[in-house]
Amino acid sequence: MKNKVVVTISGRDYTMVAVEDETYVRRCAAHVDAQLREVSNSRLSQADAAVLAAMNIADQYFKEQEAAENLRRQIKDNLEEANRLKMELSEAKREIFKLQNRK
Repeated sequence: MKNKVVVTISGRDYTMVAVEDETYVRRCAAHVDAQLREVSNSRLSQADAAVLAAMNIADQYFKEQEAAENLRRQIKDNLEEANRLKMELSEAKREIFKLQNRK
């Protein structure tokens, strides 16, 4: 179901239509508004400020994407190491069993 949510960004109201809930849409709008306020100054047009804010948001997105990929890689490496250690443990248990049964 689509939700209509009115949000205010940079002093202007926008009606957003989204499948996400209102809280999420407002959170997104607040983030965009904060980015715009951060880059806005009297020398930038609203369009230029919007482009600069969009670039900052894209930068954040790609850095988060890279961080997530690094975490996935670390998890994969840790799982492979855990599997390797399990195999070593199994082998060590077999050796112990063999040595105990030689007596």
